[in-house]
Amino acid sequence: MSRPQGALFGLKIFSGSDKIREARSYFQWRRKFAPKLKQFHNIHAGKDCFIMGNGPSLNKMDLSPLSDYYTFGLNKIFLIFEKVKLDLSYLVSVNGHVIDQAAKEFEQMDCPVFLSHTASKGIVADKPHIHRLHTLNTWSFYGDISQPICEGNTVTYVAMQIAYYMGFRRIFLIGVDHSFKQSGASHETQVYEGDDQNHFHPDYFKGQKWQLADVYGSEVSYHLANYHFINDGRQIFDATVGGKLDVFPKIAFEKALEVAEKRR
Repeated sequence: MSRPQGALFGLKIFSGSDKIREARSYFQWRRKFAPKLKQFHNIHAGKDCFIMGNGPSLNKMDLSPLSDYYTFGLNKIFLIFEKVKLDLSYLVSVNGHVIDQAAKEFEQMDCPVFLSHTASKGIVADKPHIHRLHTLNTWSFYGDISQPICEGNTVTYVAMQIAYYMGFRRIFLIGVDHSFKQSGASHETQVYEGDDQNHFHPDYFKGQKWQLADVYGSEVSYHLANYHFINDGRQIFDATVGGKLDVFPKIAFEKALEVAEKRR
């Protein structure tokens, strides 16, 4: 599969002027937003959580029990509220197109929202529940979100790093279908024509800009996350219904609900 010019697996190569802008953005974030993130360190040490992807498989599940557990919703997960009431614990989004399209919804969320500082600057207003991350293009797994972390070609990877920093012992993935109907180069920006078949809601990207998924690049990131969790005596399970991802041990969603510790 071809890659965008000037990028390797979605990791950008910066020019001199880009590096200057990146440095300025970093120091602004470091001064204003990084200290606020330290409040989340190990606040859920030893607990379990669910990270909810946005795949069509969510439509095959009864999601209502998840309000009893710690949950991370990703990107436009709020669209699922049309079908089920979810008391989300956290929401994460780092893609510029998504943040631009969902800025108002993020500002109105009732849970902490983690956004890319660079992508949300000037787009999403400063509010007590809005937290800014500084995301790098250096590919690794970072266990401290008060320092720069890696986007890793998928917002799910960002959520994993946040969950790690919070101290979660086990993660259960759902809705991470890892399968996309698309034509073009990874990370290429297109306007989605017709109903969105890659996400749980037909209007998810319908008529809007989106970036084509980097399936292989995402898998590399998932392997990194898996290594770091296992190396620290923690674990990530895949409870996605019919998912195509083969990195993590599989577990049925119903079984995950049985074994996962509920939030208190």
